[in-house]
Amino acid sequence: MVEFNGNVVAAAVRTNEDLEVALKSKSEVIFLLKSDILTLEDKIIMIHKAKKKICLHVDFMQGIGKDKSGINYIKNLGVDYISSTRTNIIKMGKELGIKTIQRFFIIDSHSVSTAVDATKQSKPDIVEVMPGVVTKKLAEISSLVDVPVIVGGLVETKEEVIDAIKAGAILVSTGNRDLWALNITK
Repeated sequence: MVEFNGNVVAAAVRTNEDLEVALKSKSEVIFLLKSDILTLEDKIIMIHKAKKKICLHVDFMQGIGKDKSGINYIKNLGVDYISSTRTNIIKMGKELGIKTIQRFFIIDSHSVSTAVDATKQSKPDIVEVMPGVVTKKLAEISSLVDVPVIVGGLVETKEEVIDAIKAGAILVSTGNRDLWALNITK
């Protein structure tokens, strides 16, 4: 089973400036939400040199196809995880031996059942539930899927991080730099 045993706050990075801050932060995992084929390898090297894990959000990658060759290229660069909202990308990642995180946006009760059905089909290593402040539904989703659950999106306070962990999340992804400085463990 995939687990994050250290700091439960992951840095969700969109810009180069964000990446510089995240590399120096207490976060042990960096979610690279935006990158391109020209800079990805250098970013992976920097993240690993800082002794952090990288989760690459494939949906927002520029210049790399969302096909098997593109996913294999990403694997060969050494990413630790890929994330996507797309079931077919998660399946490709699994076939190629990459750890996968499937993201779901929970907007109503129907989206809960859709997420559970898609999880059964794609078999990701981890499910990410968004927005991360849906702790009310987090325990339900955690009990219905057979993989660990992380949360991300709209997490803005230390209390929201703690609430998400108490509700069953193993990791909380946030773009709030102040939270990256915290060292919150289970």
